[in-house]
Amino acid sequence: MAQSYHSIFRDDLFAGKTIVVTGAGSGIGRCTAHELHALGADLALVGRRSEKLDAVAAELAEVGRGSAPRVSCHSCDIREEEGVVDCVGEILGVHGRIDGLVNNAGGQFPAPLASISAKGWDAVVRTNLTGGFLMARECYRQYMCDRASDSNLSIVNMIADIWQGMPGMGHSGAARAGMLNLTETAALEWAPVRVNAVAPGWIASSGMDTYQEPMRTMIKSLHKNVPLGRLGREAEVAATIVFLLSPAAAFISGACVRIDGAAPNAKRIWPLVGSGAANAAFEGFLLAKLPEVLSGAKDE
Repeated sequence: MAQSYHSIFRDDLFAGKTIVVTGAGSGIGRCTAHELHALGADLALVGRRSEKLDAVAAELAEVGRGSAPRVSCHSCDIREEEGVVDCVGEILGVHGRIDGLVNNAGGQFPAPLASISAKGWDAVVRTNLTGGFLMARECYRQYMCDRASDSNLSIVNMIADIWQGMPGMGHSGAARAGMLNLTETAALEWAPVRVNAVAPGWIASSGMDTYQEPMRTMIKSLHKNVPLGRLGREAEVAATIVFLLSPAAAFISGACVRIDGAAPNAKRIWPLVGSGAANAAFEGFLLAKLPEVLSGAKDE
């Protein structure tokens, strides 16, 4: 039988559990879905484009598993409250439970602050903050709040490298910073449901191919600003998410894990960024491909 994932975690880690993954049609969301599936989780894949979700579901069906975890697809615009309420209800109708939420969906466009319109600002904030809040709130309201003490229930929110600001994407940086604060608040108000965040830095993911020049040229040289000497991999983000969802993280809540190769630690007063060498990447996702923008470029 074909395989899509070599996970460091045990195969049945999430057997009998249902995990919701938003933004599951591509990039980190797709990768995370593959790892969770390989670990026995039933999955609810959520995204705006049903054809992308169906494609991921088909990939999962092709690799298969002996226990054949259930995979369902749910088309939803997470920015719309009524749609989110209905989507979570639909997931519970199919699976009967929600043990974890990977709040991964997001998006932005490059622009300096002075050129961002109110409409553009609202679109990014609603996608990267409001939508994540609505998904987390409904998973909590409709299922987790009444069963919090019964099992290891967990929410993992996706933010980004927001340290020292996010020049060129200030709308996204503001929204992601808000999601970090939301994570810390929910970890208190919703305990014992655990709520954590992950903050990826520059990850070699398909999202890089959505940018135009001059961003594409800059992307090819990003590794020079990373002390570990390379870009991250989708599988390295997924592995962190899986750990935070797992029982091994049962006493971790309100935390944010950076996955950035120490890029925010590079300082102007210290011109050397690492030693010039790169460490080995974790390549657990066997279907992963480097984005086209990195084709022929040195990314590590």
